[in-house]
Amino acid sequence: MIHELKILKSFADAIISGEKTFEVRHNDRGFQKGDKVRFKVEDPPEKREDHPISKKLYEITYVLNSWGINEGFVVFSIKEAADDNKENQIQELERS
Repeated sequence: MIHELKILKSFADAIISGEKTFEVRHNDRGFQKGDKVRFKVEDPPEKREDHPISKKLYEITYVLNSWGINEGFVVFSIKEAADDNKENQIQELERS
């Protein structure tokens, strides 16, 4: 499954630099290890589709939703997805 998630520019910058390798999210999507994530920068009042993160796809490598995490929330780790088929997946998302 591929999830499209909104993100603030400061967090997107930290992911691009490699400093931030995790996300804390409300688990309304049933995030699973192996799922893919595409981020879209949205810093009100403008959308930032020119940010480099919008052209990347990330893979969820670990999901934590138990001890120490508030009910209904999840922490997951991410890494940039392997190149196989990544461009096709991004183009498919842009068409939908």
